[in-house]
Formats: sequence, structure tokens, C-alpha cells
Amino acid sequence: MPNDNPLLSPGPLPYGLPDYRQIRPEHYLPAFRQAFEEHKREVSAITRARSMPTFENTMVPLEESGKLLGDVARTFYTVSSADATPEIQAIEEELAPLMAAHQDSIQLDPDLFWRVKTLHDQLETLDLGDEERYLVERHFREMSHAGAGLDSAAKERLTAINQRLSTLTTSFEKNLLNDTNELAVVFDAAEELDGLTEGELSAAAQAASDRGLDGSYVVTLTLFTGHPYLASLTNRRSRKRILDASRSRGSRGNEHDNRAVLLEIVLLRAERAALLGYETHAAYVTSDETAGSPQAVHDLLRRLAAPAARNAHREQSALEAVIAAESDPFPLEAHDWAYYTEKVRAAQYEVDRTALRPWFEAERVLQDGVFRAASALYGITFTERPDIPAYHADARPFEIHNADGSELGLFILDLYTRDTKRGGAWMNSIVSQSRLRGTRPVVVNNLNVPKPAPGKPTLLTLDEVTTLFHEFGHALHGLFATVTYPHFAGTNVFRDFVEFPSQVNEMWIYWPEILGAYARHVDTGEPLPADVVERLRASETFNQGFATSEYLAASWLDQAWHSLDVNAAAQQIDVAEFEAAALRDIGLDNPVVPTRYSSTYFAHVFSGGYSAGYYSYIWSEVLDADTVEWFRENGGLTRENGDRFRERLLGVGGAKDPLAAYRDFRGRDAEIQPLLERRGLAS
Repeated sequence: MPNDNPLLSPGPLPYGLPDYRQIRPEHYLPAFRQAFEEHKREVSAITRARSMPTFENTMVPLEESGKLLGDVARTFYTVSSADATPEIQAIEEELAPLMAAHQDSIQLDPDLFWRVKTLHDQLETLDLGDEERYLVERHFREMSHAGAGLDSAAKERLTAINQRLSTLTTSFEKNLLNDTNELAVVFDAAEELDGLTEGELSAAAQAASDRGLDGSYVVTLTLFTGHPYLASLTNRRSRKRILDASRSRGSRGNEHDNRAVLLEIVLLRAERAALLGYETHAAYVTSDETAGSPQAVHDLLRRLAAPAARNAHREQSALEAVIAAESDPFPLEAHDWAYYTEKVRAAQYEVDRTALRPWFEAERVLQDGVFRAASALYGITFTERPDIPAYHADARPFEIHNADGSELGLFILDLYTRDTKRGGAWMNSIVSQSRLRGTRPVVVNNLNVPKPAPGKPTLLTLDEVTTLFHEFGHALHGLFATVTYPHFAGTNVFRDFVEFPSQVNEMWIYWPEILGAYARHVDTGEPLPADVVERLRASETFNQGFATSEYLAASWLDQAWHSLDVNAAAQQIDVAEFEAAALRDIGLDNPVVPTRYSSTYFAHVFSGGYSAGYYSYIWSEVLDADTVEWFRENGGLTRENGDRFRERLLGVGGAKDPLAAYRDFRGRDAEIQPLLERRGLAS
């Protein structure tokens, strides 16, 4: 291997951050291949040992193994999600089956599994600490769940399935990114975008200019079905064009069509589940989550769906009444919902959320909102490090220190949308914390906020403010987790628990001392008027019928696809007809309340890590709402409360059963009533 490949050496920048300026696309695949071989040699050294398994000769070297692969993978996948040029996309397509095959070669290794199983069988006689004991339990469970106990023929088929799935999920993501870019809506005149702010128009003009369409305006699409601009665009045809474009992604019969891709994904996941002894993929997934079974998930979703649908119909009637009173009434359609919701909100609460953007200037929200809340709770401090280069010019590193001045880690914020960035918002790690390896965390938050023209301020919607706080909740989880073993680092927890800390962090958005600091007019510095704040709080359950229904509809679609057994998944399935039947089944088939994600652009479940797991948001929200109540009962934004939450939940990482960690923090299991009240679903 050439010695000039920067990926084969430790990251030279502070906290082990790789120097992306030195990394070229052609470096990635050779580095991955060398990392695969190194990892195999490390595991082989464990399995060739003649001595009987002990924690020290099996689990410790297993945790030490694969460091180079982890470093290279986190470096690459940060770029492939946030700056996926055609070169990077081609590398990811070639890499996907190689990565799947390598992971299987480790997880399905019979000699390694024998050593782990031997330790697991002896757990009661081994003198292990809590983290060490849980490490043995989790490795045994995860290897068993992956198929390590299968015979060689079954393993061969399983490996083929996993490689094919890795290719398909990569294709799904690539198709979605390309179709989303192609479907960006071009407007010829500013009049078609009446209702947008000056900053929003500036962003649309900049997006057009970036595409060589000077003089036009381009509205790029969001990952979810709707779009923030639907709430303020006065031109009904413009609203319809945006929503129609969004809903057509991945289903237009072109080279980016995702229907055949997702059907093969569903079939192969069902076949894999059967191979592993489960009736469906949903049963397979939930068996190793806190939910435990698809039935537990279905029970919760059905319990919430009926009252949510009733609330949505009540909200619909209010919108239809407003339209009926206009001089030229028309039937309410999906693209009208957000616009008329704001009219009703303004009438009922005298608050226009679309007019609040001047109070949510992005830099102030970040510094005096997100960072201030974290400093008040946990005593941490933030220093921007423009001297540290990140992977893109828009990505900004911040160094974080603990209250005692010790180094905590590095946080990178990548705020703006671009054509090479996948949709949505997320957190990921570039370096994960581990006492064993002596590493501190480097975590990234990605959002997709439209970038205004140079010199113009970035003004956020209230939803974007919420996303910024939410994703930083994930970042705090990744920064605070303090574990010995890399397996438990950061947010490596059960999927239906991982959203909990991020949701809790949203509570500080309206906290008086935080809101008063960041919600100030971009031109005058005046705070958001107190009466507006009160009306915003009073309207928190407003439109929750719609919000809950669109989310539950997507969650149910995920469950419906992944509740098919292998025989059902092998039938000829029309994607649109399947969706319609699934939504009728749960009573969420209201045409003016479309599902938050339709199957052909449901990246969470067909290219992300949420297959049969999109329910996780509402499942975690039970814990979140109960925790918010605890904070309010115990004085709110205090260091004492923050230290307790950090020590007993965030700091644990994945090194403890998450529900046991929750009981340690709360003193009991979570109760659902706070969630029902928050969502307006309490009877």
C-alpha cells in the first residue's frame, strides 16, 4: 500500500480529526481494503489463541480491533452523506457490498462466536464489572441476532442477502438524492413566490444562480413530504407545484424510480428474517429493541391513531370554514393545509409563525440559544476553531470544554443545504470516545437550511429552530457518553431509545431565560414580545392532529412493509395500492393529511437505519415527555438537574440497559400520560 494515503495514519488535527484537505476520492477504497485485512488479522489472532476464552484475551482485543476500519469508515460516511459528489457516490456503490461482506465475516465467524458464547455461558462465575458484563451480553446477543449460530449453508445465503441489501439501500439513497435535485421547482417570477420573506426569496434566487438559472428562483425540496414555504405562499398553484414535486420523488418511471428497489429490499429483509428464525423483519428488528415485539409497537400506534385522526378532522373542518368564507371558495387539498393552518392559528391565537423568522437569526439561535442552554445545564463552554479545517467550507468546528476546563470534544455544525447533501437532519461521529483507545469525541450536526445570498442573514423557521436544538441533543449524547469500550460509545444505544435525549433538548426552546436570549429581532435586537411568547405556548397543541397523524401514518407504513412474511413479500405488489390499504387499515387515509414520508422517498427505512423502527420517535417521546415533567418539577434549567441527566443517562452511552438507566434517573418507569397531554390525545 502506498505510504502517502492520509487515511492510513491517525488524524493529524486536534482530537484526531482527519485533514480532509489531504484526502482525495481515490484514497478511500484502498484504505478500506487495507482496513478490512487488518481487522481480519486482529480477529484471527483472537480466534487462534490456544488458551480458553477469558475477558482479557477475547473481549478486550475484540474491542481494540477494527480501529483503522472505524476511522476510515467514519471519515468516508461523513462525506458521503454531507457532500456526495458523483465520485463519492460511485465509491459508495462499490463499497457497500464489500462492507457488508466484511461485517458478516466478523459477526458470523464461528470461532469468534464460540469464544464469546463460552464467556456468556460462564457469566455468573466471572468476576466482571457492570460494563464488562454488559459487553459480553451485548456481543453475544448481537452475534446471535446476526446469524452466528446458523449452519454454513444458511450463512452463505445470509451473506449474499446482506450484500445485495447493501447495494439496494445505497441505490435507494442515490436515486432519492438525484430525483430530489431534478425536481427542485423553478419559478420564473418573484410574484409566484408571494408570501416569502426577503431572505427566503434571496435563498431561492441563490439556488437558481447556483444552477445557472440567473433571474429565476428555485425552491429545493425537503426530505419529508411537506415544505416550510407551504405555510406562507399565497399562490395556490405554486403551493401545488411544490407538493406535487415532493410527492412524486422516486415514482416517476425514470432512472431514479425507487419502487422496484424498495420491493426487493422488503422481500430480502423478509427472507433474511425467516432465515434467522423470525416470521417478519419487524419481528426480527423489535426483538432486540426496548419494544420487544411488533405487537407492542402496533398497540401503541393504534392507541394513538384514532384520537389523532379525530383531531385532524376537527382541524380540517376549521380550515374548510375559513376557505368557505372566502370570495372564491374551493375544496381543501393537501397543499392548502399549512397555509390555512396559519390563518386559523392567527385568528385563534393572534400569532403568525411565518412572520417570526426575523427573531430567529441562526447565529444568535446557536450561540444564545443552543449553546447557552447547554452551558447553563452542564457548565460546558464553546470556542469556535476556524483554524481547524473540516470536510466542507460551510462546516464549522467548535471546541468544547467541561466546567473544570478539561477538554470534552469537538462539535462541527454544517447548517446549509446543497445538492450534494442528503435531505433531512442528522448527527454522526467522526471520532468516538473510548477510554480503552484514549480518544475524545468529534461529532457533527447536519441540517438543510437554505443558504441566503452573501451578506444576508440566515433566518430560521420555528421548525428549523426545533431541529437545531433536537440535533444538538444527539450531539450532547455523543459528546457526554464516557465509556471504556468503543462498542458503547456515543449514541450506540437501542434505536427506539436514541431519539429520547435529542427530544428532551427541545424543551429549552421556550424556556424563558433561553428564549429571551436568542429570540431577538435581527435588525433592532428587540426580544420577541412577551404576549407573542404566551400565545405561542398556548398554541403548542394546535395542529397536533395533523402533525401526529402524518407521523403515525409513516410509522404504520414502515410497520406494514416490514410485517410482510416472505410469501406475502414475494407477491406482485403495487406500491401505491399497498400504501393506500395500509393507511385505511389504521384509519389514517385522509387525502388532505398525507403521510410524512411516502415509500419511494422514505429514506429512514429504505436507506437509513430505521427499518421497522420509525416508531422510535413516538416510543422515545414517552420517555421525553415524562422527563420534561421531571425537569419542571425539579427547578428546570439548573446545573444540578443537568449533572444528574448527564451522569445517569447521557454519560452512560450504550454501556447499560437503557430502561434501567432511565429508572436510575427518574426513579421509576416512564408514564404515557404526559405524552398524551402534549399531543392533545388525552381523553
